[in-house]
Amino acid sequence: MEIIVKRSRFVAYASRIGCEEEAKAHIAEITRQHKRARHVAFAYVLPGLERCGDDGEPRGTAGLPLLNSIQRRGLEGAVVAVARYFGGILLGKGGLIRAYGKAAGLGLDEMLAGENGGP
Repeated sequence: MEIIVKRSRFVAYASRIGCEEEAKAHIAEITRQHKRARHVAFAYVLPGLERCGDDGEPRGTAGLPLLNSIQRRGLEGAVVAVARYFGGILLGKGGLIRAYGKAAGLGLDEMLAGENGGP
């Protein structure tokens, strides 16, 4: 799932996971696929474990919105990673939070739709 916000491109990938090693492998694969991305933020939730990372974005502006998107959907055993290609316009902290949150939400909704036989 991809969105463009003020020329920055946010590409979200969400997947089900069974363990932390699967989450780390998913994040590593997205990072490999998007070598030219400025940032690849991530979050994952497993029973009793929640992790997120901003990958160089200002603290709390990338990983935390991703984690919140997973939590709002009541998911466990899920990972989301969002690659950001900087478009030359600073978004500010609020803009980053909204953009990462929107991208993550769309990626997670697409994952859930696929699980439920949706488009």
